[in-house]
Amino acid sequence: MVFSNQLTPFLSFSREQWADLRKSVPLKLTEQDLKPLLGFNEALSLNEVSTIYLPLTRLINYYIEENLRRQTVLNRFLGVQNPKVPYIIGIAGSVAVGKSTSARILQSLLSHWPNERKVDLITTDGFLHPLQKLKQDNLLHKKGFPVSYDTAKLIRFLAEIKSGKEKVQAPIYSHLTYDIVPHEFTEIKQPDILILEGLNVLQTAGNNSNQTFVSDFVDFSIYVDAQEVLLKEWYIKRFLKFRQSAFSDPNSYFKHYAKLSEQEATATAASIWENINGLNLRENILPTRERADLILTKGADHAVELIKLRK
Repeated sequence: MVFSNQLTPFLSFSREQWADLRKSVPLKLTEQDLKPLLGFNEALSLNEVSTIYLPLTRLINYYIEENLRRQTVLNRFLGVQNPKVPYIIGIAGSVAVGKSTSARILQSLLSHWPNERKVDLITTDGFLHPLQKLKQDNLLHKKGFPVSYDTAKLIRFLAEIKSGKEKVQAPIYSHLTYDIVPHEFTEIKQPDILILEGLNVLQTAGNNSNQTFVSDFVDFSIYVDAQEVLLKEWYIKRFLKFRQSAFSDPNSYFKHYAKLSEQEATATAASIWENINGLNLRENILPTRERADLILTKGADHAVELIKLRK
């Protein structure tokens, strides 16, 4: 653990220092279990799970225990027995950084240790405005920016979750059609833990209706970080892979990209990064990093090199 002379709200850990904090947390995942959890462009090993995610699971379990104790104290003070309130974990970070993989690994680990739990996973993609509205408002080039989300709807969803409502519906987003799936929902039924993953989990901008933020409902927040030069490289690699797979689907919104040569596809992906994803990172996502409770910084091989934990 590194104690800096600079004034900072974080404790810093190397991989080795963080791995020591795993203690006796068992690894219940196998290589076969891990494979479906990985992103399209990632090849994380069980060693990465043991080194980074098992100590994190141990930490989160301590926080959950403390949260349950606080709920018990509040119920005793009020003289009531309130419904179960899910513990919400927020995972933020740039496009292509591997947020979804981190979320799925945590979901798997927290579901089975130290005991069986109901852990649901929701992405904020479902709370994007429908494609038609983005086109009408000339916001297609701002998709993923704060203005492209129905933030009020997302906040209502989280408020219902935190109120202990028995069933709450979340919209479904299709990466194939690049749009909200009409009349289809994921039903959240009082999980023990809800993992909320998305670009905008820690953002405070684009919420003009009131001063309630998405992060107000998050009990523990994680920011997955990497240098922009790496993020751009990973995005381009993912784009090229999609060109040979998802983009070739006749139902894909991006099917026209499947016909590009590799050189054209690389140039297109680089342009999308510079004009949309990179811009969004610099203007809206990166400024939220220091608001997180935990920052996982990745290196060139997608492995986490540095962990920063809020004191």
